[in-house]
Amino acid sequence: MAMTEDSAGEVLGDLPPLELRSALVSLGRCVARTVGLLGRGELRQPAERVGDVLRFGDGSHGRVYRETVATNASSDQPVVLVVTFRLRGVRGWGHSLFRGESLLNTPLFAGFPGFVSKLWLAHDEHGRYRGFYQWNGAAAAHSYVRALWWVLALVSHRVSIRYVVLPCLRRDDVLANPALLARIAPDDVDAWWRLVAVERAED
Repeated sequence: MAMTEDSAGEVLGDLPPLELRSALVSLGRCVARTVGLLGRGELRQPAERVGDVLRFGDGSHGRVYRETVATNASSDQPVVLVVTFRLRGVRGWGHSLFRGESLLNTPLFAGFPGFVSKLWLAHDEHGRYRGFYQWNGAAAAHSYVRALWWVLALVSHRVSIRYVVLPCLRRDDVLANPALLARIAPDDVDAWWRLVAVERAED
């Protein structure tokens, strides 16, 4: 993974995965916290954005098939996190099976410190899935993906596991105005993570 920084030294992505033992500890804590969130009714799946199509700078697009929101999450240090991966050996109807099964993966992310919300995007023209997140705190977002890498590596092409952390941005602001990303990385106009347009499902 190549590390990218902006002019102020803010790391945008990709850092290497955590050491395996540390990742397993983090994932175990996440599962326990998710159980608590579910028990308290603090995870929702709103439908307002399901069906929206997000288009990216590399010409690809993904359709939102699910959203997960932590209702009581803090968001005083907002960052947008975008994660992508390409599954091994999944084609055709296998993608439908994965999208249905992926709900069971909620305990692997919702309990991580800083999680606020996630848009689940179906595979694009290159077979890549994306998660488009609101996270609280850049360091927490990096820690999450560096632990998650080990889970994704079990089912994905390892070189396809990529992420970026976009500081000081709120997801819904970026969805409403993708041009906001120009101030974070003005030169990355054709990047896989660079949102360029949103087509609302009702449009």
